[in-house]
Amino acid sequence: QVQLVESGGGLAQSGGSLRLSCAASGGTVSTYAVAWFRQAPGKEREYVSYISAPSIMRNYADSVKGRFTISRDNAKNTAYLQMDSLKPEDTAVYFCAAYLTGSLTDPSGYEYWGQGTRVTVSS
Repeated sequence: QVQLVESGGGLAQSGGSLRLSCAASGGTVSTYAVAWFRQAPGKEREYVSYISAPSIMRNYADSVKGRFTISRDNAKNTAYLQMDSLKPEDTAVYFCAAYLTGSLTDPSGYEYWGQGTRVTVSS
């Protein structure tokens, strides 16, 4: 059974940076596509970014393009989301997901999920 554990969330000021990690265990995670989603209070879970396995394709939501960078280290079974130039509207719980079975921007398209890590950006 694949397990995903996110870390790195916390409080940041507007314009600041945070780096999220998604550590995976079980299964051949290095062969799975990985994505990040986020969910703000009272809102639906929304797509943030995707990276294929191997790291040939990267994709970003328009709202984070140019500010966030997704990467992965297969030797460490870990994916990352570097978040720069943070804005208050980036405040949300961030989830990583793996094993794409459908649309890469649709939460229902992923088999495995982490428990989430909270990011709060103050203005």
